[in-house]
Amino acid sequence: MLLLWSWSAGVCTARAQPNTAPTLELSRLMREALEHNPDIQAAQQRWDASQAVIPQVKTLPDPMLNFGYEKVLERKWRYGVSQEFPFPGKLRLRGEVAAREAERTEQEYLAVPLHVLARLKEAFYDLAFVHTSIDIVERNRLVLVDFERTAQARYAVGRGAQQDVFRAQTEISRLLARLAILEQQKVSLRADLNRLVNRPPADPLGRPQPIQVTRLQRSLSELNALIDTAPLLQAQVKGVERGDQTIALARREYFPDFAVGVAGIHNDTMQKDGYEVMLGIKVPLYYATKQRAAVREALAGREAARQDVQAVRQELLFRIQDNVVQAQRAEQLITILKDAIIPQARLTLESAQAGYAVGTIDFLTLLSSLLTLQENELELHGEITEHEKAVARIEEVIGSVP
Repeated sequence: MLLLWSWSAGVCTARAQPNTAPTLELSRLMREALEHNPDIQAAQQRWDASQAVIPQVKTLPDPMLNFGYEKVLERKWRYGVSQEFPFPGKLRLRGEVAAREAERTEQEYLAVPLHVLARLKEAFYDLAFVHTSIDIVERNRLVLVDFERTAQARYAVGRGAQQDVFRAQTEISRLLARLAILEQQKVSLRADLNRLVNRPPADPLGRPQPIQVTRLQRSLSELNALIDTAPLLQAQVKGVERGDQTIALARREYFPDFAVGVAGIHNDTMQKDGYEVMLGIKVPLYYATKQRAAVREALAGREAARQDVQAVRQELLFRIQDNVVQAQRAEQLITILKDAIIPQARLTLESAQAGYAVGTIDFLTLLSSLLTLQENELELHGEITEHEKAVARIEEVIGSVP
């Protein structure tokens, strides 16, 4: 129910206006995003593609069919097949490299839904805050309209100043400007939510369900302990494991590959048939500029992957601590605003209303009391929003409820 306030004889009373807009549930949006978000679908396809690489690199090269014709003193036909065999262990190592790459891609895929859901929650909470802000500002605009009428009536009978009317009109215009900004933000956030669930930007979404404060259940040290299982960090760890296998494969490239061939021979002149067996060896003659450089490349790649692990670990630790501090600050401010500041601001407004009705309080004091209460209410809902956004960002890192 949307509460609208009217000013009558110095007393603030409430009028209820039904709200028929459909409720937008976060859980439904999350399910829709997991099913239809294109970033999630693309990440899954990349993981599937990386898995398909493993059997390819573990398989022998395709055999080659050979045909030949020779004519010197005699005419000979040759026909056969040859097969290349990498040095023992190379195919296995290539499969290991591809498997570690697939595991790294899997962790990256697991991180994408967490990222998408975190952005979805942030946009949802921001949209809910905008809707609540519109309610508060519109409610106070209606109160100011009644203030203006009262100020005009008092001025008409010589009990008030004309500047009170102008001040009320100015604040009404300021609230109208604020409502215009909030409406623009509502449209932008709705488009962002529709983007995340793969809908057209202008699709209607309804009014977000009220935000409930989710208290942190784990301490900072417990949250930090969950870093090692975070998909973003595990992806880097798999990169190090891939680097180890790449080094082993690069060193194995010092050893030669082999090719075996079998061919049948038909001597057209003598009308005789025969056969030949061939063995080829691929000699790593240019090892100084090829295989040796490949080993250096693999070593540097693994060291870079190790540094990436440390960098990501530090980044995640910072993100957890930063968001925990933000959530704790928001919890403290929510308590102070709900239990102290807003009740005090309401009492101040009620006292100002009573004083203005009997002429002991000027209009500026009354106006200031109303706007102070408005800003306190907006600050409360803003802190609730920031608290839930911080919790969502922690969930993105650890992959579970903090």
